[in-house]
Amino acid sequence: MKEIFLIYLWENKLLKGPFATTNGQQLEILHPGSRNTNAGPDFLNARIRLDDTLWAGNVEIHLNASDFYKHNHHTDKAYDNLILHVVYAADQEVYSASRQSIPTLEVMGKFDESILLRYRSFIDSKHEIACAGSLNTVQPFTVLAWLDRMMAGRLEKKTMRLQAMLEQTGNDWEEVAYRVFMSNFGFKVNELPCEMLSASLPFRLLLKHADQLVQLEALLLGQAGLLGGPFTEAYPLKLQKEFVFLAAKYHLKPLKPELWKFLRMRPANFPTIRLAQMAALIHANGQVFSNILAVRNKSDLEAMFSVSASSYWDTHFRFEHSSGNTKKRLGQEAINLLIINSVVQLLFAYGQVKSDVAFIDKALLLLEEMPPESNHITKLFGPLGIKATNALQSQALLHLKNEYCKPKQCLDCHIGHVLIKSKG
Repeated sequence: MKEIFLIYLWENKLLKGPFATTNGQQLEILHPGSRNTNAGPDFLNARIRLDDTLWAGNVEIHLNASDFYKHNHHTDKAYDNLILHVVYAADQEVYSASRQSIPTLEVMGKFDESILLRYRSFIDSKHEIACAGSLNTVQPFTVLAWLDRMMAGRLEKKTMRLQAMLEQTGNDWEEVAYRVFMSNFGFKVNELPCEMLSASLPFRLLLKHADQLVQLEALLLGQAGLLGGPFTEAYPLKLQKEFVFLAAKYHLKPLKPELWKFLRMRPANFPTIRLAQMAALIHANGQVFSNILAVRNKSDLEAMFSVSASSYWDTHFRFEHSSGNTKKRLGQEAINLLIINSVVQLLFAYGQVKSDVAFIDKALLLLEEMPPESNHITKLFGPLGIKATNALQSQALLHLKNEYCKPKQCLDCHIGHVLIKSKG
């Protein structure tokens, strides 16, 4: 058994009375209190009745009473105002830092053992979705309501990341947008080097050269460390020469070329192509974030992202390696991912920071209009009866899988809660 299971029982009022403390006082649980996710006791502002006296305060939960001493709570005055110590086994009498005896409730035998068995079956499951065998028994309304909460949780988490970027950049939304786009132009495999590149090459510097596509490519590809050569073709030699000049002018130190991954990738996702497309996006739009705020709908965004790498890349995926003649335009799937993972997050975060619900609504509407993502995670849920119909739901499934299913946080998942406490 884990302590988190006792916390679950207490929070959801699944303990079976009548109750008495280890020293014989009659106990009535009026309110379990609110879960404390910060330092200090597990539950705050609980209310209980001991004999005829009403108490309000904090509650601490442990597997064994002696854990109170193992965790050094007996030396911490934050635990002085405990009104109850809830334990599975009361193996030791417990005193606070002020040497006051703490009322203790032993819960061994005071809950339905089948709840523990169902919880253990999830924890021991080898399936990537622990509740896969019983998920189809949950009412669709319950699932959809929880997915709405997952979507909100995902956007809130992303907003926190963007707020941290805002602090780092002096509230420069254009710089933040550039960093977000650069990260997503890495399309997972090259996400980290793209983040490093954007951190080392400020957007304001690129904006100075927004009207010169060759200089934008030189800056991005050169700072990425991909213009080291040696080259024989005219175009890479031209980019190399431009970057040598610009690097000296702006005191730039390129990244190491070894950071970039090319192996086992579709050539269209090669970092050379993606960085050339990023250059084209800046060349076509200048202040990208300002343009995003002004867009009216999904079609406007698709038009904004319909850019192609310069003509050299029509016959190349890498420098000095010729290929068939194809325009290296951002494809629809790539555009969809950029809207979902960049535009939506930026609009939502901007709405949150500025307290402007119009941008929040625009972000959510975009997700509802976008087709669902097709990836390993969404494919896991499909056979279990949960098929995303739009990007809002597929993003919610990503959050559910990564934040709850993967770390086996079944007790904090509403779907898991319904299944674990179910009598079926």
